[in-house]
Parts: sequence; structure tokens; C-alpha cells
Amino acid sequence: MAFGEQPAYLRVASELREKIVNGDLPPHTRLPSQARIRQEYGVSDTVALEARKVLMAEGLVEGRSGSGTYVRERPVPRRIARSGYRPPAGSSPFRQEQSEAGARGTWESRSDQREAPPEIAERLGIEPGERVMRTRYVFRDGGEPMMLSTSWEPLTVTGRTPVMLPEEGPLGGCGVVERMAAIDIVVDNVVEEVGARPGLAEELLALGGVPGHVVMVLERTYFASGRAVETADVVIPADRYRLAYHLSVK
Repeated sequence: MAFGEQPAYLRVASELREKIVNGDLPPHTRLPSQARIRQEYGVSDTVALEARKVLMAEGLVEGRSGSGTYVRERPVPRRIARSGYRPPAGSSPFRQEQSEAGARGTWESRSDQREAPPEIAERLGIEPGERVMRTRYVFRDGGEPMMLSTSWEPLTVTGRTPVMLPEEGPLGGCGVVERMAAIDIVVDNVVEEVGARPGLAEELLALGGVPGHVVMVLERTYFASGRAVETADVVIPADRYRLAYHLSVK
């Protein structure tokens, strides 16, 4: 193969992808069979199979048991607004993001005490095994799962305080900044790192995705005078949503 030349299966996948994108193969259309791909492109069965695997991994097509492989409906990505300013009192960041987008969001949560695993302990600046409050969230937009989040807070910070449970008590659901302020901790910095990876099976099941779908992972940590007081992993389907950041220059 000459320098820069694509392997045959990628070339076939590229041509089929173009047909899907430009509408020659619209949603719910059956993808050409392996035999048809072999004949049309003059490739082997192996190449035809690998090309189909590429399209499935990209989420462009899906297999239907006993029926074949079909072009998937492609959702129009929606924006999730992120901003550096503090939401109004009594409003969580999620409520603020949803109101800006004109959406009606809801969420479910469950909190429990855990020992901090090593990677979370490192992010929080505590020793592995120290007790943390872990809270898992499923966020919904119009009833459809749109985002997952797992939050960890050191119990050395919130333990035996009115805000120990993030979603219960007088400040339940108000967000980290306001809850911490209630116990005289001033959050003055937040760091977010965004990456992407294939979704885990349980994540895709909760979000309504299919195996191989990519998710964005937003790793967020709140700090007060250099001390981490909360860290979270937010998981968002990459094919359905885009993160839009509003950054002030003042």
C-alpha cells in the first residue's frame, strides 16, 4: 500500500458514509448487504465486513436481529450551556443551563457514603479510603435521559452538617457553591476538563445509546482557597449534545 493510501475497508466505509451523510442512504434504509458491497466495490468479504463494522462503531448504522443493518436516525445535537458565572440563589447549574435553553429538565439522584477510590482521592486531595459522599444523578430533558453525573464530596468537609446530603435538607438541589456557602466555605474556583471515550455498557443503557457510541466526559472540581470540596464526572452522549461555554473576558 502506497504512503497515504487508505486501507480498502476504510475507503469503502468512507464512500458509504458519504452516501449516508448526503441522504443517498436516508435513515431507516437498509445498508447494502455484504455480498452487494463486495460486488459493487470489488472487495473481499472480509473488507466488506470490516467496512460495515466501521459504520456501526461510528453509530451511523445499527443491526436488527434477523433483518439486516439499517441507517440510524441521526439526532440534531442540542447545546448544553456552560458558563463561568454563579447561578441565582436557589438554582443549581443544571437548572440554569436548562432555563437558558428553554428546556424543562428533571433529575433523579441517590447518595451513599463510600471510601474514596485512589483516582477520586487524588482529585480531592485526600487519602485513598477516606470517607466521601457519593451522589449519582440521571438528568432528563422532556423525560429523555440526557446526562449522567457522579459526584464525590469529602465528609471531612460536609460530614455532620446540614448540607451533607446534596439533594436533601433546606439547600437540597441548590448546587455546590450555595451549599458550601451555607457552612462558611467560599468556592472561588472551578476546573472542568472535557474528554471523550466509548461509553460504558451501563452508561449507554441509562442514556439510551448503543454499544460503541462515544460519550463526552466532563471532569469538574470545585475549589475553596485551593482545597477541593467536590469533584464529579459528567457523562453526555456525544451524538446528541454539544457543550457550549460562555466565558467572560472581564
